[in-house]
Amino acid sequence: MELEVRHLRALCAIADTGSLHRAARQLGVAQPSLSTQLRRIEQELGGELFTRTRTGCRPTPLGRIVLSRARPLVAEMRSLVTEARAAAADCPQLRIGSTGSRALSGWLRRLRERRQEPTLRMDVSSNALLRMVADGQLDVAFVHEVEGCPLRIPDSLCLRVLVDREPQFVSLPADHPATARPVVHLSELAGDRWMVDETVDGEFDAVLRMLRTAGLNPRVLHGDYHTTATLVATGEVISVCQPTCLPRPEMAVRRLHGDPLGVRLLLAARTETDLDGVHPALAEAYGEVARQAPAYQEWLEQGAAATAAPLSVPALALP
Repeated sequence: MELEVRHLRALCAIADTGSLHRAARQLGVAQPSLSTQLRRIEQELGGELFTRTRTGCRPTPLGRIVLSRARPLVAEMRSLVTEARAAAADCPQLRIGSTGSRALSGWLRRLRERRQEPTLRMDVSSNALLRMVADGQLDVAFVHEVEGCPLRIPDSLCLRVLVDREPQFVSLPADHPATARPVVHLSELAGDRWMVDETVDGEFDAVLRMLRTAGLNPRVLHGDYHTTATLVATGEVISVCQPTCLPRPEMAVRRLHGDPLGVRLLLAARTETDLDGVHPALAEAYGEVARQAPAYQEWLEQGAAATAAPLSVPALALP
């Protein structure tokens, strides 16, 4: 038997779902058929790829080696098909990776207006996205580098700085006493529970460093951005947030006194030409959402005068 892409796709499905039953359902085949296919693949490769137990399937050491090579091949084949279809439709495909940002929708819209058809891969890990660009799985990545926690940037990549230092704000329940003022001191938040997404590269360490520098040792919960927003709205936690975050009736966004935490916004690609093709649209989209956020708009208009810090986004200075 000669291995084909469909065989590699089956192995990835088994590993991702942890079960032959769930993998078969995902692939749209019968479980006995998938079991037979797996046995034939293992015979071809000369060893077991998964350990079968009553609770599911786990990759063996040989399985992990095979999967490490299979996943990029499956991704590349998927990209090949997508790009070929786009080329046939006379619309060049652009594979974008990004961490979370309100600028994304405006960026994608502007790229489509420029006759580029973007696909999007979201990931909370900037380092993972940078590796995917270096490996050829993505064309460009928009990433966040948390202050004091440098990213591992592959030597082969070209970088473009969108914002050298974006101040991080704080999201609070709308009825929090600190929301009475436009600028919040960390000391006012000493008794609050904080929530941090520790899967974001560098964020957990940076937030703890910021709090300890201010002499605080609060209770810290772990959760993703969606969970955090829900718990902030119900008064359970507070959290750092991007300055472009919009307030809601149940949630307020405020600037932190002294801007103690910053993030550098970067665009990465393999060539300067690739960067030139996407940077203007992203800069426009970011400027748009920055002006829509009241707290950030005020910060931009004031030029960060309250802390004597230089305005770090001069391109977004407002009239």
